[in-house]
Amino acid sequence: MQDDDFILNRLADAVNRQERLVWRGRHLNTVFLLERGTDAYLITVAAGRIQAVRQGPFVMPRWQFALRASAEDWAQFWRPLPPPGYHDLMALVKFRRLRAEGDLYPLMSNLLYFKDVLACPRAEGASS
Repeated sequence: MQDDDFILNRLADAVNRQERLVWRGRHLNTVFLLERGTDAYLITVAAGRIQAVRQGPFVMPRWQFALRASAEDWAQFWRPLPPPGYHDLMALVKFRRLRAEGDLYPLMSNLLYFKDVLACPRAEGASS
């Protein structure tokens, strides 16, 4: 699936080549879990750069927070022009399509950074 390919192979490059986005996350060092249906990804961020993306399944993954949604909801979110209710991470949370779990401090402290990171597949056309 194209989303898998983008997340595994191109997300790091798409984020790391955006100097302003990396600068915005320059104080951020975390590992978070992104679940898309049954697919799980551990994403390591170091000084605003995506350092590693690993695909599960994982036995006992260590992460600071997790973002979990169905594959269909992520596909809608990653459309170039997502429909209302799918256009923003907080809209997904509000309509109970996205579950944010764990220590949410790094997510909320760097919310704009994570919104832009997770919107990268839109610009790259990952879900088309």
